[in-house]
Amino acid sequence: MTNESLANLMTEKRRFAPPAEVAADANVTADAYRAADADRLGFWAEQARRLHWETEPAQTLDWSNPPFAKWFADGRLNVAYNCVDRHVLAGHGDRVALHFEGEPGDSRSLTYAELLREVSQAAHALTELGVEAGDRVAIYMPMIPETVVAMLACARIGAPHSVVFGAFSADALATRIEDADARVVITSDGGYRRGAPSPLKPTVDEALTRPGAARVRSVLVVRRTGQDIPWTEGRDLWWHELVARQPEQHTPLAFPAEHPLFILYTSGTTGRPKGILHTSGGYLTQTAYTHHAVFDLKPETDVYWCTADVGWVTGHSYIVYGPLANGATGVLYEGTPNTPHNGRWWEIVQKYGVTILYTAPTAIRTCMKWGDDIPAKFDLSSLRILGSVGEPINPEAWIWYRKHIGADRTPVVDTWWQTETGAIMISPLPGVTVAKPGAAQVPLPGIAATVVDDDGAEVAHGSGGYLTLTEPWPSMLRTIWGDDQRYLDTYWSRFEGKYFAGDGAKKDEDGDIWLLGRVDDVMLVSGHNISTTEVESALVSHPRIAEAAVVGATDPQTTQAICAFVILRGGAAEDEGLVDELRAHVAKELGPIAKPKRILPVDELPKTRSGKIMRRLLRDVAENRELGDVTTLTDSSVMELIQAKLPTAASED
Repeated sequence: MTNESLANLMTEKRRFAPPAEVAADANVTADAYRAADADRLGFWAEQARRLHWETEPAQTLDWSNPPFAKWFADGRLNVAYNCVDRHVLAGHGDRVALHFEGEPGDSRSLTYAELLREVSQAAHALTELGVEAGDRVAIYMPMIPETVVAMLACARIGAPHSVVFGAFSADALATRIEDADARVVITSDGGYRRGAPSPLKPTVDEALTRPGAARVRSVLVVRRTGQDIPWTEGRDLWWHELVARQPEQHTPLAFPAEHPLFILYTSGTTGRPKGILHTSGGYLTQTAYTHHAVFDLKPETDVYWCTADVGWVTGHSYIVYGPLANGATGVLYEGTPNTPHNGRWWEIVQKYGVTILYTAPTAIRTCMKWGDDIPAKFDLSSLRILGSVGEPINPEAWIWYRKHIGADRTPVVDTWWQTETGAIMISPLPGVTVAKPGAAQVPLPGIAATVVDDDGAEVAHGSGGYLTLTEPWPSMLRTIWGDDQRYLDTYWSRFEGKYFAGDGAKKDEDGDIWLLGRVDDVMLVSGHNISTTEVESALVSHPRIAEAAVVGATDPQTTQAICAFVILRGGAAEDEGLVDELRAHVAKELGPIAKPKRILPVDELPKTRSGKIMRRLLRDVAENRELGDVTTLTDSSVMELIQAKLPTAASED
C-alpha cells in the first residue's frame, strides 16, 4: 500500500467490518450491549461469576456514599488463587502461563503449575520477612518472571503492592516508598536494556538513604545480570536463597472484595505523585472480562502479548491480572523493540506464534519510521487481533498497523482507559464493531461514558468537549492513597455527579467517540481551542512524516503558538522546503488557524519506556525553559539533540 493510497483511505473514511470468521466465533456479541443496557448491575454481577469466590457476593454495588464505591463488598476471594491455583486444579497445570524472552536472547517458559509453585514459595518468603495482610510492599524490578511472581505473592497474602517503574530515580522511588509506608522492597541487581546491563539495586540503596524511606527493614534482591552491587548485611537478602528454600505449597486466604490489591502512582506534570488505590473483587472482575471481550481470548489456543512494562497500569491489568485470571498464555519481553535489531518484536511474534498483540501508538509509529520492509521479513501470519493503548492512535498508524502487521485482515481494537479506571472502558469489540481508524468508538457493555460541554451537558453528534464517566464501574479507583479530598477534587469536582477523565473528546456524526488527548494538551490559539492530537494526525498523514509531537508554547500575539516536532519516514529526506510544505499540508487538512508556527524535524522524540511522548519536555524546549525531570525517558540524550537543533531548524513564518 503506497502512502498516497493510505491518505486516500482516510479521506474516503474507510470502515472495516469484523472478519466473518471472527464474528462467527466471537466471545462477545451485540447481545452484551443489550443485556447491560437492560440491567447494568445484573450484567456486572454475571461477570463476577467468572471468578472463584470463597464467599459469593450478594450485593453488587454500594453507591451510598458517592464517589466512594464498593463493589461486591460482602464477597470474599483471593486474587492469586483466581490467577493461578484454579487453573491448575482445573487440569491446566501444563499450560504455559508465561513465555519469558530476555533481551540477551535467553528464554524461559513457566507453566501454571510452575508459576503456582514459585508464587507459593515467594508468599512464604514474604511471611518470613514479617509481611502481613495490609502491609505494603514496594516492587522495583525489570520485566522478568520474578516480577510477576512477586506481585502475585503479595496478592496471595493480602499485602498491597506498589510497583515502581524500573527507570524512576532514587528520589521518585523514595517518595513512593514513603507515601505507601512500605517496609519491604523487592528489586533485582539489574536488567538488560539496549544491549547492556542496567543497574537497579544501587538506585534502591540511594533511595533508602532518604529520611522518608529509611523505615524499610528488608530488601529482597533477584539476581538477573550478575553485576557487582552494594550490600547491606541484615537488610538485603538474595531471592534465590530465601525463596528457593520455602515450602512449595501455600494455602491462600480469602479477603473481602474491597481489600486493597495495589497502589500505583501517577506522576503528573506538577505536584506530588498520586497513589491510585485499586481493590480486589471489582478490579479483577472488570480486567478479566475486558481481556476476554476486547481481545476475544481463546485461552486454549491463543498466545497473547502486551508489550507494556509492569510498572504501568497496562502491565498490571493486561500482562498480569486480566490474562492470568483468564488462564491465558502470555509473552513477557525484557528489552527494547530494536535490540539487537529493528525486527526484534516481529522475531518474537514469529518465535512464539503470537496471536494477539497489544502495544502503544508511539511504538507503531516508530516501526513505521523504520520501514515496511522490517516486519515483512518475518512470519506474522499467527496474528489475529491487534490492539493499541496509551494515547489516541492517528488513522494512518492504525491502517499501517492493520496492513503491515495484521496482513490487512486482523481487527484493530483501539482502547481508551486510564490508571484510574483500572481496565478498558471504551473500545471496539473485534467480532461486533465496524471499525473506524483512529476512533475509540463506544463504551464497552456495562460502561457509561459520554462527551459533555463546559456546563456538563451532553454534546450533540458532531460536537466536541470533555470525556466523562457517568456511572460507577467495578475496576474504578477507590481513592488516592491517604488523601480522600484530593480524590474528590481531582476527579469529581469539575462536573457534578460525573467522573472527569481529563481528556478531550468529540462525537462524530454517528455518535462514536474520538479521543483528542489530555485537556492540558489542548492549545488556545487566537481564541480557538486546537487539539494537539488533531494537528499530529494531520502531520502524520503527510507521506514524508512517520511521527509527530505537538505542543503549545506561550506566544504574546496568539496566546499559544503551535510547535511541532516531526520524525521523517525511513528514506525521506529533509530539504529546504520541507517545513513550508508541512505547514501548508496542515492548513489544508485542518484550516489555517491550525498551521504550526514552528516545525522541527528530529531523529527521535522523548519517550518513556511505556512509549508515551513526554510533551512537557518538548514544551520546555519550545519555551526555552530549563528541562524538567528526565529520569523516566528511555534515552535522556534525545533532549540534548533536540535542544541543539532547535535554534537553526525552526520556521517562524
